Amino acid sequence: MNEILITGVRVIDLRFPTSREHIGSDAVNKDPDYSAAYCILETNAGLTGHGLTFTLGRGTDLVVQAATYLTRYVVNRSLASITDDFCAFSRQLTEDTQFRWLGPEKGVIHLATGALINAVWDLYARAEKKPLWQLLSDLEPCQLLKAVDFRYIDDALTAAEAREILEEARSGKAERLTRLKETGYPAYTTSVGWFGYSEEKIRRLCHEALADGWTHFKLKVGGDPEEDLRRGRIVRQEIGWNKMLMVDANQKWGVLEAVERTRQLAELKPWWMEEPTNPDDILGHARIRREVPEVRIATGEHCHNRVMFKQFLQAQALDVVQLDSCRVGGVNENIAILLLAAKFKTPVCPHAGGVGLCEYVQHLSMFDYLSVSATMQDRVIEFVDHLHEHFVTPVHIRNGHYLVPTEAGYSIEIREESLNRFAYPHGEAWSTLP
Repeated sequence: MNEILITGVRVIDLRFPTSREHIGSDAVNKDPDYSAAYCILETNAGLTGHGLTFTLGRGTDLVVQAATYLTRYVVNRSLASITDDFCAFSRQLTEDTQFRWLGPEKGVIHLATGALINAVWDLYARAEKKPLWQLLSDLEPCQLLKAVDFRYIDDALTAAEAREILEEARSGKAERLTRLKETGYPAYTTSVGWFGYSEEKIRRLCHEALADGWTHFKLKVGGDPEEDLRRGRIVRQEIGWNKMLMVDANQKWGVLEAVERTRQLAELKPWWMEEPTNPDDILGHARIRREVPEVRIATGEHCHNRVMFKQFLQAQALDVVQLDSCRVGGVNENIAILLLAAKFKTPVCPHAGGVGLCEYVQHLSMFDYLSVSATMQDRVIEFVDHLHEHFVTPVHIRNGHYLVPTEAGYSIEIREESLNRFAYPHGEAWSTLP
């Protein structure tokens, strides 16, 4: 590790024209082009580290510029100088005395921070010849906690409490690993219910998903109330009432409307209502949860950082934590969020889909099962069946479960031909457009 020197970083604006087929469409994000600010760490050892942060098209160039600026803190450093005190490295990225004014620890610069930190973890796992979930699970609690910044969250979770959680989870770990390798980690599909899909397409996709072994389905809502119910009834007709259905409003409503609409949608018996209102409104989520107790409330994909998750949990404002692999500051901060969720005994069902989020979060959930929460009860990972063909080591799904990754790294390396074709604005996919 001391001999591995990071010699340079490539940062690429990568965009896929998914809006043409309404892929990823919802009530708020109606024309997303799934995109990423993609980082490649180059070294003197022939190893590379890969990381990205997910975006929706316009604005990716801003994240690329922020990531390029932050590379000054990683170039010409040994890998060991970072991994020996990962928390200190994270603070270097988030505490640049002038750059942090644009956050702090939120928005464009935190997205860029996540891409770079994830790339370092990918390099670390490759150097150790382990998939990331295994690297994290094999670390001693004292090593793992050196990556966690407890500042701002130690009023809810102390380092001592976190260590106790990790120590307790050691019991039965070997048996859980055996089960994980045999069955995989449970998942749900969002691919059947995008906002722009026709009734015919929804029915066809539900049939196909059931045939492939899926038992959990998600539907995008937030349009006309009767239309939302109509689409929800279509899904229920196709999947029946013994399968799980979740609904996702993608922040469409104010609090009062969210209360009313969640009550209406309760007819569908949703397993959860996702992002019913503004993602920053902690007390608003708490009110929705209180006033519609029959429907669980899920949120988190737009939570800026560990501090917001802490407050959501303290305020009893959610039932399901939906962490995002790169919205916050990468692996380091997601370890903190997993530990917070374990302290508050709240299930974690990560946000995925997009570009590479499925590849990412499988590792986080498997690490959580093995070394933090020690359970898969009420837990599923989101899956969206798009763009996996562009990855060197894509996810593998069988009977609605993520299979355990075996290749070293964080599963996020994108094929060189895809980088060339979809680089914006000069890649072939974009330069040939009118």
